[in-house]
Amino acid sequence: MTEAIKAFSVHRLSRGTLHATSDLLAVEEPLEIRLNEQPLAVVMRTPGDDFNLACGFLLTEGLLTGADGRLVPLPGIDWARDEFGLPIPNVVVCMLASLPAATVAAAQRRLYATSSCGICGRASLERIFLQAPSLQRHFTLTAAALNQLPEKLAAAQSHFARTGGLHAAALFSDAGELVKVCEDIGRHNAVDKALGWALQQGFYPLTDFGLLVSGRLSFEMAQKALLAGISLVAAISAASSLAVELAGAAGMALAGFVRGEQAVIYAGHERIIR
Repeated sequence: MTEAIKAFSVHRLSRGTLHATSDLLAVEEPLEIRLNEQPLAVVMRTPGDDFNLACGFLLTEGLLTGADGRLVPLPGIDWARDEFGLPIPNVVVCMLASLPAATVAAAQRRLYATSSCGICGRASLERIFLQAPSLQRHFTLTAAALNQLPEKLAAAQSHFARTGGLHAAALFSDAGELVKVCEDIGRHNAVDKALGWALQQGFYPLTDFGLLVSGRLSFEMAQKALLAGISLVAAISAASSLAVELAGAAGMALAGFVRGEQAVIYAGHERIIR
């Protein structure tokens, strides 16, 4: 509903001299996500793909899968409306008729807690494994295809090329072809947008896709991929210790520092073939 890029007046310092000019910046605005008319979360994001973002967010928060890991019917998503029926900017409403009010309330409490402490304790890790689909062994990638991913991603980052201020996440095939690229000022949002797009295209679990991220591989990135059923995650930068531990326990391939003809395979090296 709003633009992803805005022009601002700035001054550039060059060799001791200030020059008045303009610059393009990535837009950062809050998006309120409501679930069954109840406020669920507010995320800071770059406008665009907002419905995909909301859908991916619900998936990676465990609200679209049951205890058996199966996907529930996807929510209806629309803009919130005012008393005149006009859309309210930056507020989306997701409707899940099968979700009890108590579950929504529990999700609100859990999101409040994890926003301050991250994933807390063994119980949270067990919940992730219970709700994640089983990773399939068939997804592999050649070393050559892996090394070509960053260049392909850079070429597809149209907003980053104009602003230098956006992260990207991409779904790719086992042939190393990018299927969907999403950009956002938040790394997690870019991933949720890509996953939400796949869900709304009818893909779940995402066993035929790998995930590429433009920044580092945190635990949250690996967790989101696992909950979507993705078995290979690659990044331009480093991985965290907990992300590697999660990938190893789940049978997921995790590759960092994918640059040029190099990469560090932290886990699941058997998925990278010559």
